[in-house]
Amino acid sequence: MRSHDSLPPLIVILGPTAVGKTELSIQLAERINGEIISADSRLFYRGMDIGTAKPSKAERNLVPHHLIDIADPDEIWSLGRYKRVAVEIINNIHKNNKIPLLVGGTGQYIRAITEGWVIPKIKADEQLRGVLKRWAGQIGVDGLYNRLQVLDPQAAIKIEPNNIRRTIRAFEVIFHTGKRFSEVSEREPVPYNIIQVGLTRPREELYQRIDERIDAMMQSGFVDEVQGLIESGYTSNLPSMSAIGYKQIMSYLEGEITLEEAVMLFKRMTRQFVRKQANWFRKDDPNIFWYEMQTGIIQEIETQILNSF
Repeated sequence: MRSHDSLPPLIVILGPTAVGKTELSIQLAERINGEIISADSRLFYRGMDIGTAKPSKAERNLVPHHLIDIADPDEIWSLGRYKRVAVEIINNIHKNNKIPLLVGGTGQYIRAITEGWVIPKIKADEQLRGVLKRWAGQIGVDGLYNRLQVLDPQAAIKIEPNNIRRTIRAFEVIFHTGKRFSEVSEREPVPYNIIQVGLTRPREELYQRIDERIDAMMQSGFVDEVQGLIESGYTSNLPSMSAIGYKQIMSYLEGEITLEEAVMLFKRMTRQFVRKQANWFRKDDPNIFWYEMQTGIIQEIETQILNSF
């Protein structure tokens, strides 16, 4: 990394759900005069606080946070839009002589910035999109995802099976370009000295933290939060409402499953999501400095970052 010393720094804090990214990134930002840019697609939405484990207002007051509470749940944020806005924020932080920290667990968002993805600009085809949605209605979301796995397995690995919007987007690119979605991404030079810090915990410890976090969410009024979203007119077919946890609680509120079943599914699907995140953040990636979360690790991480400037 020393060859990139002339480039402005970008610190990336990544890792699975519930590993402890929020607390560590705030501590680190305070130490190095930084500002945090969220790389978590679930944190965009106002009113979706408990189920996303969104940093509290008190935490956000400790250091500036960006790309949190920027949209209503029925607004769509594409990967291209996210990258454009995030890059603008990063550059503004540099202009203010501060250090940007890109923090989150959404692999596509992090890779788009750290690898300089050029997002394909394909004009929305509402007719094709309508056909794909009707097809999904006939064969189910799982059926549509299974067909993407056949056509473009590399793209499917990086899309959540229940994320119908991104699955349809992959098919749109395939049908418009005649190429696999995973093949059309171009790259541009990355204008930053990037230091990626990966956080990890033993798997069973991480699973325990997930279960405890979800139990705390339920005690903090998560069901009421979802009920409030429904009463505000946000329906289960919105992409934001497909987020893990919200979908299960909506099913409970609609009488499809019991609350106990909803919580069990919430925990199970979060564990599955953690395993999927590992496809984005691999332990053998030479570009990531991995640290197991433990007392005092913040000092070691800070030293590694400062030595990499």
